[in-house]
Amino acid sequence: MSVSMSLLTSLPLVVASALLLDALLGEPRRWHPLVGFGRLAAMLETRLNRAPGSVGAGLLALGLLVLPAVALAFWLSRWLDGVLLFALHVLGLWWALGWRSLAEHARAVAIPLTADDLPQARQQVARLVSRDAAQLDEQGVAAAATESVLENGADAVFASLFWFALAGLPGVVLHRLVNTLDAMWGYRTPRFLYFGRAAARLDDVLGWLPARLVALTYALVGHGRGALRCWRRQAQQWDSPNAGPVMAAGAGALQIRLGGPAPYHGGWRQRPVLGEGEAASADSILAALRLLRRGLVVWVIVMMGIAAT
Repeated sequence: MSVSMSLLTSLPLVVASALLLDALLGEPRRWHPLVGFGRLAAMLETRLNRAPGSVGAGLLALGLLVLPAVALAFWLSRWLDGVLLFALHVLGLWWALGWRSLAEHARAVAIPLTADDLPQARQQVARLVSRDAAQLDEQGVAAAATESVLENGADAVFASLFWFALAGLPGVVLHRLVNTLDAMWGYRTPRFLYFGRAAARLDDVLGWLPARLVALTYALVGHGRGALRCWRRQAQQWDSPNAGPVMAAGAGALQIRLGGPAPYHGGWRQRPVLGEGEAASADSILAALRLLRRGLVVWVIVMMGIAAT
C-alpha cells in the first residue's frame, strides 16, 4: 500500500486533528470500536479455540476478524473524498491512538506513589500491567508503570502514527487490530500458545520497524548515549523482539533501571535488567510521559517536513 499525494499533503493536519481530539476527549467513552472488536474476538475465540495445537484455528480467527475491517477501510478510503475522507481519517486515527488514556493511567499511579499511598498505587498499576500488583513494592510499582508507558506508548501512539503515515487508514486499522489480538491472545499459556501464535507473529512483523524508530526517538529526545548503549547491549536479552529495543532505549534515555524479577499470578518471573542509573520511582513515570511527549513533537515535525517536500 502506498501513500497517495492527497493523503501525504493532509498528513500533518490529520495527525494534528486526531491528536487534538485525543487530548480533548480521550478515548470514546461509549461505542469504542476496539471495545466492540475485543468482544467479537473473545466470542470467536471461544468457538474456534477448542483443540490443543490449534495454530490453524488462530490463523482463521485472525483472518475473519482483521481482513474485513481492513478491506472496509480500504474501500471507504477509495470511495470517499474531500471533507468526508478527511473526517474519516481523523476519526480512524483518533480511535487508534491512546495517548491521553495512557497518560491518565500513568499519572493515577504516580500521584498516590508520590503521596506514599502504596495500596492505591498498586490498585492503579494493576490496570496497566498483568503483574501481581499486590506483591509489588514502591520500586516495583514505579518500574511496572514506567515500562507500560514506554512500551504502550510505542504500540498505541507511535506505531499507529507510523502505519497511518505509511498506508493510510487501512494501515492503521491493520496494525491496531492485530496489536489488540496480540494483547488478548499472545500469551504462552496452554490455551493461547498455539492459537495466538499467528496474531503474535504478525504483530511482531508490523511492530518491528516502528519499535526501532521509537527507540531511536527516545535516544534523540533523552539521554542519547545511554539509550543507544542500553539498546545495543540489552535489547536482545528481552523475550520480545520489539519491546526489548523500546524499553532498553527508553530506560537508557531516562537513566533508570527497569526489568529484573517481577511477580506474576503464576509466580515470579526472572527478567533481564534494562537501563542504567537510579531505580525507578514516581518521578520516572512522569519522566517517561515527558519523553513520549517530546518524541511525539519530533514525529509531527518530521511529518510536516515530509508533507512539505
